[in-house]
Amino acid sequence: SRVPTGSLNLNVDGRQVVGPLQGFGQLWQKTFRLSLSNTDLTSVEIMQIWKTNFPRFQPAQNRFFPVAAIEPGQIVLINASATGMPLSTGVVVLYADEESFTLMTPQGHPESGWVTFSTSNEENSVICQVQTISRANDPLYEIGFRLFASRTQDRIWTHVLKALAAHLHAQQSDSPESEAKQVSDENIGQVLVAKVCLDPRVQW
Repeated sequence: SRVPTGSLNLNVDGRQVVGPLQGFGQLWQKTFRLSLSNTDLTSVEIMQIWKTNFPRFQPAQNRFFPVAAIEPGQIVLINASATGMPLSTGVVVLYADEESFTLMTPQGHPESGWVTFSTSNEENSVICQVQTISRANDPLYEIGFRLFASRTQDRIWTHVLKALAAHLHAQQSDSPESEAKQVSDENIGQVLVAKVCLDPRVQW
């Protein structure tokens, strides 16, 4: 009943959530990782920034509207454009702690599954990661993912990680203790992508 200003509430109310065991298409796990080596922030601090600014890190065609804070049970409405066609859906926050949160899709969403955003300390770096475990929700979406949508999704999560890194870099550059530097791919870092087909079969 509480819809954020500017959002469209369609294909969410009354829908059941669906995970990787439901859906139709091949089951894929995709992992997108970005290492932040020159940051004074902890993984917990970065995750808090990520949660607070979650909508602004999305590409322009993806508009995310958290109904409330990123907490278990809360809804995030999504008004997006997929290859020029409007897409209205949403996700539910399945899990959240100090270093991660997981979103789960509803019936009718292009995918059936989970996407987990996390931060962790690794040697002298903080690893920011997006990991999806999902399959297309129906035969038409499966065709779309095989033809083009999978690559589009890769670009979305790569963009999110780079936007997060650019935001953190800009914040650090504005602080009196650090020197201002130009934000570029070179100082943001490279997003590493790993894809594994967990189940090549489809589910009729």
